[in-house]
Amino acid sequence: MNGTAPPTATARTPAPPSARASVAGEVPARALRVLLWHVHGSWTTAFVQGRHHVLLPRTPEPGPWGLGRADRAWPQRAEEVPVGDLHDHDVDVVVLQRPEELELAARWLGRQPGRDVPAVYVEHNTPRHRVPDTRHPLADRADIPIVHVTHFNRLLWDSGRAPTLVVEHGVPDPGHRYSGELDAAAVVVNEPVRRGRVTGTDLLVDFSRTIPLHVFGLGTAPLPDHLGVGPDRVRALGDVREPRLHEEMARRRLYLHPPRWTSLGLALIEAMMLGMPVAGFACTEAVEVVPPTAGVLSTRPDVLADAARRLRADPELARALGDGARQAALSRFGVDAFTRDWDRVLGAAVATGRPRPRRAGPRRCAGSATDRQTTVHAPPAG
Repeated sequence: MNGTAPPTATARTPAPPSARASVAGEVPARALRVLLWHVHGSWTTAFVQGRHHVLLPRTPEPGPWGLGRADRAWPQRAEEVPVGDLHDHDVDVVVLQRPEELELAARWLGRQPGRDVPAVYVEHNTPRHRVPDTRHPLADRADIPIVHVTHFNRLLWDSGRAPTLVVEHGVPDPGHRYSGELDAAAVVVNEPVRRGRVTGTDLLVDFSRTIPLHVFGLGTAPLPDHLGVGPDRVRALGDVREPRLHEEMARRRLYLHPPRWTSLGLALIEAMMLGMPVAGFACTEAVEVVPPTAGVLSTRPDVLADAARRLRADPELARALGDGARQAALSRFGVDAFTRDWDRVLGAAVATGRPRPRRAGPRRCAGSATDRQTTVHAPPAG
């Protein structure tokens, strides 16, 4: 097997990565004022790179319904706004990401999303229950398009009457940083103990017999004890922010992607952009993202274990596949393409929507001590 062939149990003919799907719509003539909650930091980082003025709600005590900027190094056009002041802002379009935000936007703006102000709903997740018959929370709304982040998600959700489209991820290029100097596989996952089989946590014990695993993410501290293995096999490194996270990932020999059932993780794309070779399960959208020239995908743990052994033993092969991974990720998930797609989505929403005057209404913060009318509970992560 030559130095550029993937180390799989059965040979595959290298194929070009899938192209990014185009998004129809007209670009708005001016920058828009967009209401957006800070829910997923990496996704929001890409979104605020566009030309629009993004209003980020901030509650008196920052929490899931009002994080604001959260000290992120974002452009000035990403503006943190106290929720009590949102009623006085002219908002062109609302970008929703959780069902509860429909009520919050109506109360804080004095206008109903989809009726009084244009809105779109970003669905970040795969359906979790009664798949493939899971009905989306907005399935009965024809006035709010659902924007999925992967084609797999769009396929699996029952979106009912709601218009649907896909805007794939965009990731700021962290640069080609791969060295692979550490004899370990990098894994990035939040709350692996709680999420269990969804994130492939139960499979990590066997993988750690093949190569040491260095696991980054929220809630990773109890992982070695949970798995019953020592830090020589599974090392929990906790929640590390970029750019240090990227630097640390790139020092590991390969990136292991073990989830069984998840939307496309941005960490996988970031690893590819760093120039890391990938070994992961051929589940959900990953099969459309990782070509044979970038690493190994399989539904067989033994095939992935064999790939990890080969990459561990052959640094040149690992580097060659990492170069292929970077090329594939840059060609499909660049921030410029992402912001262009969102330009068209927002332009279409504004063109078809019919803004109405705001209504008088309460400006209190849902979930805060000043709010006695509405109780909103944060959805579980994952």
